[in-house]
Amino acid sequence: MEILLLAATYQEIAPFVERFGANRHIADPINIGTHRVHLLISGVGMTATAYALGKAFTQNNFDLALNVGIAGSFSRNIKIGQLVEVREDILAELGAEDDEEFISLEQMGLGDVIFYGTDQLKLDTDIRTVTGITVNTVHGNEDSILRISQRLNPTIESMEGAAFFYACQQAKVPALQLRTISNYVEKRNRDNWNLPLAVKNLNDWLIENLARL
Repeated sequence: MEILLLAATYQEIAPFVERFGANRHIADPINIGTHRVHLLISGVGMTATAYALGKAFTQNNFDLALNVGIAGSFSRNIKIGQLVEVREDILAELGAEDDEEFISLEQMGLGDVIFYGTDQLKLDTDIRTVTGITVNTVHGNEDSILRISQRLNPTIESMEGAAFFYACQQAKVPALQLRTISNYVEKRNRDNWNLPLAVKNLNDWLIENLARL
């Protein structure tokens, strides 16, 4: 397969890249098993992700696009460092305010805000599947966390996932999103985060399993 491997930042997949003897500026695909893996570092956020994918999809044909990275979890039933598969992702902030009420773009009849993975991970049945929200501002305020939890009941949040699914849907490229949990969504406290563990677990999985997709 021709696989597009997308991460927002190089740091999130550095161990994987270094394991296969590549570098962060690699232009040529990496041969892993029977696959050719094309690396794409999009930059953080929906705009950077959509642009990077749009450009990549005009230059190559892919059999699968895989978005990987870290995420924050609303659920305390998910462990820090745990790998999850995002099957549904929501553009949480796209809409309008009507005093205290939020009206989504979908409710206004102006477009979709919920997007789905179109490929499904079949290797590890014990990997939890979750619903994500994609945001411009990660939550770190108790009131806003409560409001978004009541409105959408998300499991995790990122800054790219729904844009990734949307771009893949438009390009008709099968899409899969995997993330490891670096922190819980709470009042911002970097002391409670474990970025090294989340990055390690994500890359360990990629190194061991990508050839088997």
